[in-house]
Amino acid sequence: MPEEHYTWLPREDVLDFEEIDALVDIFITLGVERLRVTGGEPLLRRDLAALLRMVAHKSGLTDVAMTTNGTLLAESVDELKAAGLRRVTISLDTLRADRFQALTRTAELPRVLDGIAAARRAYGTLKLDTVVIRGVNDDELLSLLDYGREMNAEVRFIEYMDVGGATRWSPDRVVSRREILEHLRRARGAVEPLSSDASAPADRYRLADGTVFGIISSTTEPFCRACDRSRLTADGMWYLCLYATRGVDLRAALRGGATPRELQELITARWQARDDRGAEIRLALGDQRAFIPLGTLRQDPHLEMHTRGG
Repeated sequence: MPEEHYTWLPREDVLDFEEIDALVDIFITLGVERLRVTGGEPLLRRDLAALLRMVAHKSGLTDVAMTTNGTLLAESVDELKAAGLRRVTISLDTLRADRFQALTRTAELPRVLDGIAAARRAYGTLKLDTVVIRGVNDDELLSLLDYGREMNAEVRFIEYMDVGGATRWSPDRVVSRREILEHLRRARGAVEPLSSDASAPADRYRLADGTVFGIISSTTEPFCRACDRSRLTADGMWYLCLYATRGVDLRAALRGGATPRELQELITARWQARDDRGAEIRLALGDQRAFIPLGTLRQDPHLEMHTRGG
């Protein structure tokens, strides 16, 4: 959870569902096949199921997924599935109530666990995302894997990333993929790599007992050259890289009267000129404290991960 003094996006600037729907149509015509609803917390958006009903069944989309913190999921998962949501990923960084309170400044862990149980009931399988932070939750890898297996959920361990100032990132708190694998080998024996989609962010593995898990290692082993993802913020800024310091204001173009053809041309030109290597640049900085200076972050809230769908 971001610190209280960070600036949030103005509500009056947020795209309405019709604007999102129009932009989704344009991206589909340009070859986008997968859509993920994320945040911040997407379930804070009122009537989210209505948006899903608008976009989920469009011809050309092969997958519509959502990443959520799970606190509001138990009461909404059935409606979301009926609206067309095909997959759910839930963020779960700890199974300990005291740590959950420290990380989120809420006591909502029971509601998150209820949301996970509801997603399992509705979908059968799901994914759990865990950001691993040294000295915070790196002693819970095994318990999280065991919980994931119990819930028929594939856990994905994520290296701690430096995007935004709210997380108080520092390089000594990063637990690398190598360290995670070594820890699991010592505790559970052989770890078998599995083949996976080259553009997927997670490398997948299987333990000797059959447990499958993933690791997203963009901090120590960037996958920039295989990345085919971009992000559209709630207020219409389009970022071609999670680390990008500048985005394309599609809301201004849309509200300024740009035609679908003009929007297609704008998006195509920016994508074809894409040379983002944000994670590689971050790695090259070594132990430098921040990818983006704190003063710059405070001037532009778009640079915080919680505004652009980390």
